[in-house]
Amino acid sequence: MTNAPSAALDTAALARYLGAHVAGDWRDLSLRPFAGGQSNPTFLLTSRAGAAVLRKQPAGKLLPSAHAVDREFRIMQALHATDVPVPRMLHYCADPSIVGTPFFVMEHVPGRVLKDPLLEGESLGARSAMYDAMNASLASLHRVDYAACGLADYGRPGNYFARQVDRWSRQYRDSETQSIAAMDELMRRLPAMVPADDRASIVHGDFRLENLIYHPTEPVVLAIVDWELSTLGHPLADLAYNCFAYRLPRDAFGGLAGIDLADTGIPSEAEYVARYVERTGIRPAAPWGFYVAFSLFRLAAILQGVLRRALDGNASSADAIERGSRAQLCAETGLAALEDSPKVMPT
Repeated sequence: MTNAPSAALDTAALARYLGAHVAGDWRDLSLRPFAGGQSNPTFLLTSRAGAAVLRKQPAGKLLPSAHAVDREFRIMQALHATDVPVPRMLHYCADPSIVGTPFFVMEHVPGRVLKDPLLEGESLGARSAMYDAMNASLASLHRVDYAACGLADYGRPGNYFARQVDRWSRQYRDSETQSIAAMDELMRRLPAMVPADDRASIVHGDFRLENLIYHPTEPVVLAIVDWELSTLGHPLADLAYNCFAYRLPRDAFGGLAGIDLADTGIPSEAEYVARYVERTGIRPAAPWGFYVAFSLFRLAAILQGVLRRALDGNASSADAIERGSRAQLCAETGLAALEDSPKVMPT
């Protein structure tokens, strides 16, 4: 990502700080920004201590509750004691004087970060196994006893969808750059469709292929990253968001809509959802189209924030304007999910 350029960070000051607060020899420190991503700038650190990763808030004015790196640090630290694959946390720093904003440092997990849901170049068997590993890691997250691992106050259990529709409607309005009729319609219709089901689990909030680190050669998820949007919420929101690629075209985040998956090794949306249900026993209390529409509405609101930051000159990625402009497509696809709600999830 173009994030904040590493040259803008005081490497010497950071090395002194890490040397005083984190075990290891942090001399000869260098920083390299990771490519990709739209949110919190992330850097590979190399020093005599080896490799580590730094993740910080972006500079500039931020939306309320956005870019909470302290929450990311807290949840990954708590989940490290569970079977959910996360990097090991090394240190959190709330002092903005070191690198300009609060930040945390975590272990570096070598592996593959795959951005294209079609997994071109992989064999049929590898594609199937990698999708199953993604499914299993999401299911393992939703099975965690959040109170037992110290996260009982990490969010407000219950009434999740109503609160989230309200939150993202406000976030969208705060960053609105143009009128999107489909967003207006989703904000009108979704509140009336919220199911009574108050089930709660830890939700990642941005669970998708790109936020997983796979083993360098095996179809195994070594780490789930980018926990900025995590909270306590309804697990089916995570599942539906994980499935948004099935609804979008290839030119939007590598979507799978219109692709005949029969000979790819990739499960259909219905097959993927059914496997999750087998693992968790979690079933819907509303039409599947509601969960899909909610997730695409939320994604559209996030992308609108990406676009606003880009137009304000505070983009965290060079392609932020292009990605942010897909808010309308996501909103329209979400609205279509309400109109055409196939029976994807088994009853």
